Amino acid sequence: MTNLMDRLRAMGEIPLVKMSAERIRRQWVDYSFLGAFFLLILVAASMSDVFFSGQNISNLLRQIVTNGLISLGMLVVILTGGIDLSVGSVVAFSAIVVSGMINKHLPLPIAIVIALSVGVLAGAFNGFMISRFKLQPFIVTLATVGTIRGLVYVYSETPITPLDQSFRTIFSTAIFGPFTLSILIMLAAFLVALFFINRTTAGRAIVAIGGNEEAVRLAGINVRRHIILAYIISGLCAALAGVLLASRLGIAQPSLGAGFELDAIAACVIGGATLGGGGGGGVLGTFGGVLTLGLINNLLNLFNVQSYYQQILKGVIILFAVLARRSNR
Repeated sequence: MTNLMDRLRAMGEIPLVKMSAERIRRQWVDYSFLGAFFLLILVAASMSDVFFSGQNISNLLRQIVTNGLISLGMLVVILTGGIDLSVGSVVAFSAIVVSGMINKHLPLPIAIVIALSVGVLAGAFNGFMISRFKLQPFIVTLATVGTIRGLVYVYSETPITPLDQSFRTIFSTAIFGPFTLSILIMLAAFLVALFFINRTTAGRAIVAIGGNEEAVRLAGINVRRHIILAYIISGLCAALAGVLLASRLGIAQPSLGAGFELDAIAACVIGGATLGGGGGGGVLGTFGGVLTLGLINNLLNLFNVQSYYQQILKGVIILFAVLARRSNR
């Protein structure tokens, strides 16, 4: 059976890839970001004696778990040409739901499944509204930000502390070296996403939709179903991030997750993703973006820099990354 790319090429919609000046410039941008990443490591190592200590490396890895999972889901959505601004609210909702379910003495696996279902339902709603009614992803997910955040406060106006001690330790227990279960879950998610996007028909369809949605539709691919799938993946990743974050913090607050979408978008753009679709970016690039932001946050924390300066820096990074990618289009 002819695969997706062959069918699209047969229609003349996707020409054979040729090395062009545009691609060469794009590669140099990628190399520049890669060089900046290694330069950041050298600067961090030279400015802080504890940067390469086992405890700091472990802290760094644990801190990037949340953004890593959210960024992974965000990448899938961006590949379709969309965006998901509701991920921060989903993180808060899943965190407070799993904590509340645990305190109601539900078995831990059931509580986690219920919390993950919150993300799946939120993603399915976003994907359905976008694909069925042809609404702008920015508008739909912006609307669901307030809706989901309101549901969080309806569920609980006060922070919830999960009373099950096993929930608060299972994901933070070291498996080997600095790697905890939460870190291994994040790494496994990236490996699964790498296989899904590059080796499955659904993954390739999601990438193709961002390049030319009409061509994919004419090729006989169910565009609506794949857009919904992309947003479900984003919601699921955000919900999983919320569960792991509640476990790490030992408390779930209704205000949790504010601004997390900014970090996720920054990681994707640094990794080469093009806002609006059209190719560019990938799982490995996004992981590099997550590590870069994690290194920046870690270094600033080591020098006790206020958090609002970190937000300013992230905004500048996003603007610079978008401009760098834009100049090569």
